[in-house]
Amino acid sequence: MDKRIIHIAVLFVTILLAQILIFNHILLFGIAAPLVLVYFIVRTPIDMGTNILLTLSFLLGLAVDICSDTPGLNALACTLTAVVKKPVFYAYVQHDDRMKGITPNILTLGLADYCKYLFTITGIFSFLVFSIEYFSFADIKEIFILTLGSTALTFLLLLGTDSLVTIRHDRRSK
Repeated sequence: MDKRIIHIAVLFVTILLAQILIFNHILLFGIAAPLVLVYFIVRTPIDMGTNILLTLSFLLGLAVDICSDTPGLNALACTLTAVVKKPVFYAYVQHDDRMKGITPNILTLGLADYCKYLFTITGIFSFLVFSIEYFSFADIKEIFILTLGSTALTFLLLLGTDSLVTIRHDRRSK
């Protein structure tokens, strides 16, 4: 099997277990929920086929929904976030041949571009989760507060995780 397929499978299972077993049980100050399952969408290679990315994102969201008793919430949010992944990525990174086969991380994009990309994807995902959950914009203030809190918490968790994974991988490759 291709090394890349194994990496994606391990990432899928790890994020699924972490979200279900750990992060679904955390809510900081009633306004910040860590939504780390978006890390799968962030860390998949840019040249991955759209159909494969949409299918895997949907399956990840569906698995979290089944274990969390949230019918379709995460599946829809993951699928919609996967749809906007490439346009968001190319909004911050120049569209050229060097960027075709990369996996977005701090080393490949640089800290500034990666932070902008990660924050945008995390913000979109958080907004989708809470707007789908409320299914009404009558409580727009609460949706906005939950989106900001969850985006900030998830962004910090994922940035820390990515820096640890990237540093560890960089040391192994030397």
